[in-house]
Amino acid sequence: MESDMNEKKKKQRYILLSILSLLVFLFIWELVTDILHIFSSITLASPIQVIESFFYKLSHNQPDGATIQQHMWASLKVALSGYALSLIVGIPLGIFMAWYKPVDFLARPIFDFVKSIPGLAWAPLMIVLLGIGFTSKAVTIFISGMVPCVLNAYSGIKQTKDVHMWVARTFGASRMQMLFKVAIPTALPMIMTGCRVALGSCWMSIVAAELIASSEGLGYMIQQCRGIYRPDIIIMGMLCIGALGSLITWLIGLVEKKIVKGRNHDA
Repeated sequence: MESDMNEKKKKQRYILLSILSLLVFLFIWELVTDILHIFSSITLASPIQVIESFFYKLSHNQPDGATIQQHMWASLKVALSGYALSLIVGIPLGIFMAWYKPVDFLARPIFDFVKSIPGLAWAPLMIVLLGIGFTSKAVTIFISGMVPCVLNAYSGIKQTKDVHMWVARTFGASRMQMLFKVAIPTALPMIMTGCRVALGSCWMSIVAAELIASSEGLGYMIQQCRGIYRPDIIIMGMLCIGALGSLITWLIGLVEKKIVKGRNHDA
């Protein structure tokens, strides 16, 4: 009981410190822009200007041709599509590479080559091959997210303890049963970590791809406003990117907790 109270107090203290640090940051930001005028509005917008621009962009498509909701949805749609594809392909590939040596021998040379190339480096090639649009960005995101999915699934399966496999074999489990009943459940924490790492890679890739070549999305909005010296919209776009990324990461964390909790309950 006492330990729970101490933990609750620590959590409350952490929240208060986080809010305080945020308020101090906003005060300093406002101080150097609107109060002391160390930076002009062309080089660094104030917090008030950013907030005003956010509410303006909720209902206006100027100066980049779309509202903030449209840009956010465009980025989310592509990012989640590429991310889902990276999970669907990457996790099974990592599992089967770790479990079946022939698959490992066949896939490893190609995978080692792909993982050594930064995901963002694929963006120009995908644009040349597939054009500027949904498909080229989705494929770039897929490649970026697939690598951590494969690596973590592979490592998770390889870290399955021999004693667990021996016990399953002793009770007459087949190789397929050992994979699905022992190895994969044991590897779940590593696999979920790979999912979170992949999300960060995918979200970074979509913004970069939109900065390079796109006709919509948060990265496109930032790029367009850079050319017309609108730091208020640029900062607003950066904050939206951070907020969306944090929200998705939080949701994945909830899913991970439920999966791990269910696994522990079954055990």
